[in-house]
Amino acid sequence: MPLFLYVLGLAVFAQGTSEFMLSGLVPGIAHDLSVPVGAAASLTSAYAVGMILGAPVMAVLSARWPRRRALAVFLTAFVVVHVVGAVTTDFAVLFATRVVAAIANAGFLAVAMTVASGVVAPARRARATAVLLSGVTLACVVGVPAGALLGGWAGWRSVFWAVAALCLPALALVLRSAPADAAGRHDVSVGREARTLRSRSVRSALLLATLVNAATFATFAYLAVVATDVARLPAGAVPGLLAAFGAGAFAGVHTAGRSADGRLGRGMLLALCALPAGWAVLALAGTHAVPLFLLTTVQGGLSFGIGSALVHRVLRVAADAPSLSGAFATVALNAGAFVGPLLAGAVTETTGDHRDAVWVSAALAATAVAVAAAAHRDTEAETAVTPSAPQ
Repeated sequence: MPLFLYVLGLAVFAQGTSEFMLSGLVPGIAHDLSVPVGAAASLTSAYAVGMILGAPVMAVLSARWPRRRALAVFLTAFVVVHVVGAVTTDFAVLFATRVVAAIANAGFLAVAMTVASGVVAPARRARATAVLLSGVTLACVVGVPAGALLGGWAGWRSVFWAVAALCLPALALVLRSAPADAAGRHDVSVGREARTLRSRSVRSALLLATLVNAATFATFAYLAVVATDVARLPAGAVPGLLAAFGAGAFAGVHTAGRSADGRLGRGMLLALCALPAGWAVLALAGTHAVPLFLLTTVQGGLSFGIGSALVHRVLRVAADAPSLSGAFATVALNAGAFVGPLLAGAVTETTGDHRDAVWVSAALAATAVAVAAAAHRDTEAETAVTPSAPQ
């Protein structure tokens, strides 16, 4: 893999840390800025909405920019708003910085996915996508726990400064190492690309990515509560459980990077079928510590491995929309991350049992299996008619 891909991965690691770090910083922010805890917690939703809305808009606006310029502009904006967030004493300003940071993050990731696919041979594109997404999984394993420790020691503002500082070497390397020929296309037709994204194969790939990520984050958002309230583990076990999930996710992304080809073949279908079964077993056996840790690791690997493979599938079936495919893959993942916890919250508030968040994951994953089976039948029918048609 080109060194430049790891530079992009470093930036994605910093951005992923920023996206998830607030889970450990909410009490400090609420106290320091004299706002309710619920208001401070809304900063996470602000980031998710910014990611969903920002990816397609930024992809369209930057479609004709040289790729080096686009990456540098988004990363610079990301650094600046974190500096502003670190020094502000106004909650409204902090809220605005989270939205802008998410938009910059979405734009960067959308462009980075397109660039990553363009600097490697077609056979290595899944691996290139995995390098980028491994930055997100490493953020879960290392960045978020480290941010929580730093925030507890030096205050929440220090974490904002740390994220900004972490982006600076990535920004310098982007300016220096981005391929000189990675320029924006001046013949981009947003209308033509949008028509490509409306095709059945692309829509099913995007829906699958959304469903799988919704299933992932429905449970991830409640892992700490499941550990303490259901399995009766001490609060000190929660970081270890989150790290186990992240370690599984990291392994899953790298395995998918070496084996995924963007096709909805038998291997992908079997992996998808294993996903709801795994969530169901976790819901049943997660009352005990050892099964909870083992199954959390396995489901982290399956979920992120399948998610990475589905991103590669989106890029493959939307090859005629190179400027927008990465953006809409980003939208699908973040829409899932936003909707999954909302559904889990609605169900658990009704039933009073936090294990039901895991059953929500099982239901969402089962829906993904049904969508994949239908898409696979459509693909086989198209191939039977036109053997050379792409899957």
